[in-house]
Amino acid sequence: MKILDWYILKRYLGTFIMMLVLFIPIMIIVNLAEKIDKMLANEVPFLEILSYYGDFTIYFLNILFPFFLFLSVIWFTSKLANNTEVIAFLSSGVSFTRFLRPYLIGATLVCAAAYVLGTYIGPSASRDFKAFEYEYLKKKKDRETQNVYRLINDNDLIYVSSFSAKSKTGRNFTLEHIVGNELKYKLSASRIRFNPKDTTYTLNGYKKKVITPEGDILYSQRKLDTTFSFDIDDLTPVEYIAETLTTPELRSFIAKEKARGSSNISAYEVTLYKRFGLPVAAYILTIIAVAVSSMKRRGGMGINLLVGIIIACSFLFFDRVFSTMANQSDFSPLVAVWLPNVVFAILAAYLLYNAKR
Repeated sequence: MKILDWYILKRYLGTFIMMLVLFIPIMIIVNLAEKIDKMLANEVPFLEILSYYGDFTIYFLNILFPFFLFLSVIWFTSKLANNTEVIAFLSSGVSFTRFLRPYLIGATLVCAAAYVLGTYIGPSASRDFKAFEYEYLKKKKDRETQNVYRLINDNDLIYVSSFSAKSKTGRNFTLEHIVGNELKYKLSASRIRFNPKDTTYTLNGYKKKVITPEGDILYSQRKLDTTFSFDIDDLTPVEYIAETLTTPELRSFIAKEKARGSSNISAYEVTLYKRFGLPVAAYILTIIAVAVSSMKRRGGMGINLLVGIIIACSFLFFDRVFSTMANQSDFSPLVAVWLPNVVFAILAAYLLYNAKR
C-alpha cells in the first residue's frame, strides 16, 4: 500500500472514530434527559443504567453507522479539497478511480466490523436494551403483548389475551388441538407462567375438554405444572424477537415461522435483509460522499456538508418508508430493503461519472 493509501485511510478511520466520539455522548445525553424521570420513579439501579447505555450505544451504532461514515467522508474529503490536496493528487497522474481505492478499503474494514456487530454482538445488546425499556421505561399496558395467536404446528393453535415479557406470564390461555377439521381437545387456563429453570409452564385455573364420539370429557385442576412444544418466544412481541437473534438463529426462526403460517414473516425478513443491506449501503454512501466533496467549492465545507446531510437524510427516509411498507403490507421485504440501495447506487454512479470529468 502506497503513501497516498495510508494517508487517506488514516484520515478516513480517524474521522469516523472522531464522529462516533462526538455524536454518541450527545445521543446518550439527549436520551437520558428524556428518560431520567422514569428511571428515578422506578428506582433503577445505577449499574443497570450504565449497562443500558452500553447496550444503547451498540444498538444505535448498528443502525446509524452508514450515516456517521458518510458524514466522516464528507468532512475530511472536503478538507482535502479545500487545501487543494485532491488537485495535487490528481495532477500527479493518479486517476480518480485510483484515488477512490483507499476509501473502498476503509469502507471494507468498517463494513466487516459492522457485519460482525450486527450479526453477533448487536442482537445481544438489543435484547438487553429492549428488556430494560420494557421493564422500566414503558407504561404497564405497553409491557404486555395483546391478543397473541400462534399456529405452533399443523394441529395446535395457542392464544393468550395478553403476555408480559417481564414476568413471563400470560392471561386467558387456550390451546386447541385440531385434526383435519375436527377439534379433538381444548386446554384453557386463566393464567400461564413460564418457569425458566426447568422450562416448564404453570397453569392456574386449568381446564381440559376432550371431545369423543360418546360425548365430551371434562378435566379441571386448580394448578398444573406441565410442558408444551412451543417456546416462550412464541408469546413475545415481534420487535422483541427479530432484533435479539443472531443471523443464523434468525434464519432458523423465520423458517419455523413460515412452517407455522405466521403473519409476521415480513417483519422478520426485513430485519434479516437489513443486516446485509446496511454494509452495502455504507459502500454506496462512501462513493457518493467522495464524489460530492472532492471538488473545491466557493461555499467551502459548509456546502458539501449541507449536500451530504440532505443525501444521507434522504437515504434514511426512503429506507424507513419502504421498511414500514413491508411490515404493514404485502410489499416484498427484499425489495423494501434493497430498493433504496439500488436507487442510491445509480445516484452514486452518476455523481462519480461527473466527478471523474
